[in-house]
Amino acid sequence: MTNDERWAVAAGRAGAFNAKGAPLDVRRIRADFPILAQSVNGKRVVFLDSAASSQKPIQVLQAMDEVYRCAYANVHRGVYAFSEAATARYDEARAKVARFIGAPSAEQIVFTRNATEALNLLAYSYGRHFLRPGDEILITELEHHANFVPWQVLAQERGLTLKFIPITPEGQLDLQRLDERLTPRTKLVSFAHVSNVLGTITDPRPIIQRAHAIGAKVIVDGSQSAPHMPVNVGAMDCDFLVFSGHKMLGPTGIGVLYGKRELLEAMPPFLTGGDMISAVGFDGPRWNEVPLKFEAGTPAFVEAIGLGAAVDYLDALGMEAVRAHEREITAYALERISEVPGAKIVGPTDPEIRGGVVTFTLDRVHPHDLASLLDRDGVAIRAGHHCAQPLHIRLGLSATARASFYVYNELHEVDALIEAIYKAKAALKR
Repeated sequence: MTNDERWAVAAGRAGAFNAKGAPLDVRRIRADFPILAQSVNGKRVVFLDSAASSQKPIQVLQAMDEVYRCAYANVHRGVYAFSEAATARYDEARAKVARFIGAPSAEQIVFTRNATEALNLLAYSYGRHFLRPGDEILITELEHHANFVPWQVLAQERGLTLKFIPITPEGQLDLQRLDERLTPRTKLVSFAHVSNVLGTITDPRPIIQRAHAIGAKVIVDGSQSAPHMPVNVGAMDCDFLVFSGHKMLGPTGIGVLYGKRELLEAMPPFLTGGDMISAVGFDGPRWNEVPLKFEAGTPAFVEAIGLGAAVDYLDALGMEAVRAHEREITAYALERISEVPGAKIVGPTDPEIRGGVVTFTLDRVHPHDLASLLDRDGVAIRAGHHCAQPLHIRLGLSATARASFYVYNELHEVDALIEAIYKAKAALKR
């Protein structure tokens, strides 16, 4: 089968349409990303590492540049034009993020540096305030270190028990084991909506419903879902959701913590200082209202405005269309990689339950060597344990190679990946 024939089959399976019923125009989308016009080692760049951090469209770059050039001043503090303009755009960005995830109000959106800081905020503020010795925290074997280490540290400090939902041989959560893991002592459940390694998509609703039935609160790590598919916190009924701006076309240094209002109001501050107080006297401080109570100091308001522009961009594409496009390209990548002799795909092989991530190993080729050789052909993939070392231990692997996709990737880039893999195998005589 020729590549053209393969593309036709893949496109026929997927039907990647935007909110207006038209297919995503990936070539037009690519024109919005200046970095993708570059070459690497004389080859057209094939960027397949968006699960780590996505590229940025010109609309995001321009939104941030405009603030720096035309309306830069500290927010919430000035009564002059620049400050008022920056504050208005910062508040607008918060409202955009709230609408994007279906949050009831903008006040339930706390801006952090990234999802990692949001999870640490929850461990520090919610965990240290509400959990008691003997309480249990339940996470999964799929977790990124950011949703693993904070709970390990908290458990060691506070005499808590950390338990895990295991995975099946296919790389899905074994939800048949969930009820035996949930006990009356379980006070907090935290899990990834989509695995950054296996791409496993977990339906959050059964976990949330069963956790709530025993009185536990639930955190959903949306780092790999919010950028790639429709996410609605109201429909999920999660207590908290976290994600990072830099994985969804936005800048670094800005992340999001959504929380139910009554929980945010009950939690103590994470950091103290300016802007998170309503008043300070020699006898002590009074905290500001949420979300400002959790945003001490000068916030990353330019980055938040950039995130707001990224939300606008994704909204214009339509998140159903984004998901459909990634399902198409992931299905094609699963098919092509499985044809490579010695290649073994790790995780689910059904693109319906897998995000835009294909992780694999290659017989007698270390993932780091493979990634280095692929770079010679302008193909960028990730190699290592992807900040999920416990999962790799569980799988009996020291490292894996990972190709991840986003709105600017095309089917022929999968072919470029496969061609580069064959060249790497030949160079290594494998």
